[in-house]
Amino acid sequence: MPRKTSAPSPAPAAPAKKKSQTAGTAPAAVPETGRVDAATLDALMRADHGDPFAVLGMHHTGTALVVRALLPGAAEVELLDALGRRLCALTRQESSALFTGAVPRRRNPFEYRLRIRWTDAEGRALEPVVVDDAYRFAPLIRDTDLYLLAEGTHHRPYEWMGAHPQIHEGTGGTRFVVWAPSARRVSVVGSFNQWDGRRHLMRRRHECGLWEIFVPQVGEGDLYKFEVLGADGVVRVKADPYAFRAEVRPQTASVVQRLLPGVAIDETRRQANALDAAVSVYEVHLGSWRHGEDGRWLSYRELAEQLVPYVRDLGFTHIELLPVHEHPFDGSWGYQPTGLYAPTSRFGTPEDFRAFVDAAHAAGLGVILDWVPGHFPTDAFALAEFDGTHLYEHADPREGFHQDWNTLIYNYGRTEVRNFLVGNALYWIERFGIDGLRVDAVASMLYRDYSRRDGEWIPNRHGGRENLEAIEFLRRANFIVGTQRPEAVMIAEESTSFPLVTRPPSQDLQSGGLGFHYKWNMGWMNDTLAYFSRDPVYRSHHHDQLRFSLMYAFSENFVLPLSHDEVVHGKGSLIRKMPGDDWQKFANLRAYLGFMWGHPGKKLLFMGCEFAQWNEWNEAAQLDWPLLEQAPHAGVQRLVRDLNSVLRHYPALHQRDVQPDGFAWVSHEDAQHSVIVFERRAAPDEAGHASRVLVICNLTPVVRHGWRIGVPQAGAWRELINTDQAVYGGSGVGNGVLESEALPWQDQAQSIVMTLPPLATVMLVID
Repeated sequence: MPRKTSAPSPAPAAPAKKKSQTAGTAPAAVPETGRVDAATLDALMRADHGDPFAVLGMHHTGTALVVRALLPGAAEVELLDALGRRLCALTRQESSALFTGAVPRRRNPFEYRLRIRWTDAEGRALEPVVVDDAYRFAPLIRDTDLYLLAEGTHHRPYEWMGAHPQIHEGTGGTRFVVWAPSARRVSVVGSFNQWDGRRHLMRRRHECGLWEIFVPQVGEGDLYKFEVLGADGVVRVKADPYAFRAEVRPQTASVVQRLLPGVAIDETRRQANALDAAVSVYEVHLGSWRHGEDGRWLSYRELAEQLVPYVRDLGFTHIELLPVHEHPFDGSWGYQPTGLYAPTSRFGTPEDFRAFVDAAHAAGLGVILDWVPGHFPTDAFALAEFDGTHLYEHADPREGFHQDWNTLIYNYGRTEVRNFLVGNALYWIERFGIDGLRVDAVASMLYRDYSRRDGEWIPNRHGGRENLEAIEFLRRANFIVGTQRPEAVMIAEESTSFPLVTRPPSQDLQSGGLGFHYKWNMGWMNDTLAYFSRDPVYRSHHHDQLRFSLMYAFSENFVLPLSHDEVVHGKGSLIRKMPGDDWQKFANLRAYLGFMWGHPGKKLLFMGCEFAQWNEWNEAAQLDWPLLEQAPHAGVQRLVRDLNSVLRHYPALHQRDVQPDGFAWVSHEDAQHSVIVFERRAAPDEAGHASRVLVICNLTPVVRHGWRIGVPQAGAWRELINTDQAVYGGSGVGNGVLESEALPWQDQAQSIVMTLPPLATVMLVID
């Protein structure tokens, strides 16, 4: 509600036009003193008054102008004018903490302050301090924004919700807004008011259940929470769902933090994230990539100085971070977040995280965040039963409790919950410059019977198993991101055959695809890991595991993931999955990586896999960096660097990742020898020439001499990549340049004769 800043006052109407929400009674003030009736006083002292702004602050009572202030712990209170001149003393009503007084010779509301003498723990009076009274300020949320927030259609609710330091009516302080529609009372408590819920009871705005207060003298760095008297009569102290910063675990308070300035749309980043771009992602858990000399975590700024150059040097195009949302338990890796809007304080401040992203962009790297809108933990200080009801989660555990992770499931059918999540997606992109969000556990969101037995789930309104509300939420989130921030991408970790994950939804978001840009190809990962984990002597019987992915490779826009999930919880590291002695293990891994970089789809590799770490990933320990002093491990790292280089510089390997005409089999039937050959193609240039790369995989430890292969073009074919090269730790079986012959072979007019190195992938390109 707009107010004139020249004459601020705490309330727009006289008490006669207001009604107290406490026991249905209105404050019966004595005009000369401002005293209130016993019921109102009792409600205030118990912090159980539903409309404190109708009582506290400056009000007309009859012909007098009175001021009331609820100040537990105060010994004396005086009323001052804006210039600091004493007007009168406020007197304590009975033995309570309510101080009241009539303003002499004043009839109209005016700007005032309070001089308070507090008492210490022993009851001794302290030196007086002058403060602004929170109850003299008008509401801050504009009506237009209020109604959008109430409807759950505000694209950026974070601009209003939570804690926002600002200047209001010439006074510095912080605006607090929280959604708690069923609460009987909400207070903001913190380091600035001794965590006393009676000191700053909030004003309820609108029937949607938004509560608001501006608290003077509160600024960045102050700790706070919301004390919520729930509909069930229970008082809960909750962290701010929209907090931009939080304490380092095990502490759980929110921290007042300014909203960072927005990041402009960057066309360069849009091109780098496009379907026809070279995309190679290095997946990282920030807490265990590398530690400081004293074993501590590296800060965001230290990671900008160390991680960013490392990833750039290896030729990756993007860094993907396991969730950096604030979370209480290190072992959850961030996948059980309690602060979706707060970069974890483990590694620094929001400004520090923004500096990390800026450093990545300056180095030409994109940043992707793992995002967890599918569930949240049951911690009492967080979202669970936020206002005494199941506000963010479903009430029925058959819908609202995730049995696999002992977490709660968002109620996507509630517009305010969808708004909280969609706004969060925009927040990371707009305020930190994030290039994309990889949405965790999408399959668990899509199906009501996910990981549930019969009788443990509720069908949808049509009697089916699909979670229609979650599907609509995903469509809406992807649509909003796609239209508001077209440079960013949304990526689904989705492990089922749900259709059209990366296809656009209908105009009304009620049908069509889910609208993701990319989907992790979990089928490719499972099949190929199973194949490469087998002893080569048995691979001929499982040839389909190597080639089946090409039956559906273009049904979605795929990312090929070798992620953290494959190297933890007893699964072993990638190198330990490989069969044979150490030489064969390294050769198999190199061949696998070469096959992966040649296969259609964007690439993702978890940290440590790029140098064949022996130990499976442990979030409490850093990577085994000393291994790079050993030639086989350094060789794998060099191979990854070279694979990324050719991926970026040869359009045939990336330009048509999601198009069938970017791929062609040359030979895939030779299960007996475990040999496959395929071609990758780019779009023809202006002269009509198409860039081509031929990929040959020999997946047995046998050198095959005089092996004829059909080639799509006459000329001299040279090795672009050979994973058996000595510099990678291989045996050094190579071919150099191979001249084609006009001898038809494998449905090609030309052919070459080459030597197939053992357990190796070779890429050939025509000069």
